Amino acid sequence: MKQSDVNIKNRRANFDYAISDTFTAGMVLTGTEIKSIRQGKASLVDTFCYVENGEVWIKNMYIAEYFYGTYNNHSTRRDRKLLLNRKEIRTLEKAGRETGFTIVPLRVFINGKGYAKIVIGIGRGKKEYDKRQSIKEREDKRTMARMFEK
Repeated sequence: MKQSDVNIKNRRANFDYAISDTFTAGMVLTGTEIKSIRQGKASLVDTFCYVENGEVWIKNMYIAEYFYGTYNNHSTRRDRKLLLNRKEIRTLEKAGRETGFTIVPLRVFINGKGYAKIVIGIGRGKKEYDKRQSIKEREDKRTMARMFEK
């Protein structure tokens, strides 16, 4: 099967949160939504997940309206259901109840079978000094890479 080049990332997630566990979930989408994702017209900015009645939902995920869609077009920021097994849902529910933890979407991709998948993680919010430490580590890696290039 062909690997798709669709890879929509949440770049702020690793900066704002310390990610502990990650899960790969399927998404319940309509026809025009999957077509827009295949074109790469989606965004994970200000998106989060929550557990309600034993189901995991993603809130505020932007998927652009499909250009060729007619009256069947979807709304751009509706809540979408995520498909996980019961054990994973229980883990996410437990983490979501703890203070300081949140369920953060990390990236959306199309797998080899053509299905849209989303990688979600359990994240603990970083403090300001943690963010400064992350920036310092990233700059140190860049300077080391530059020194070895020469």
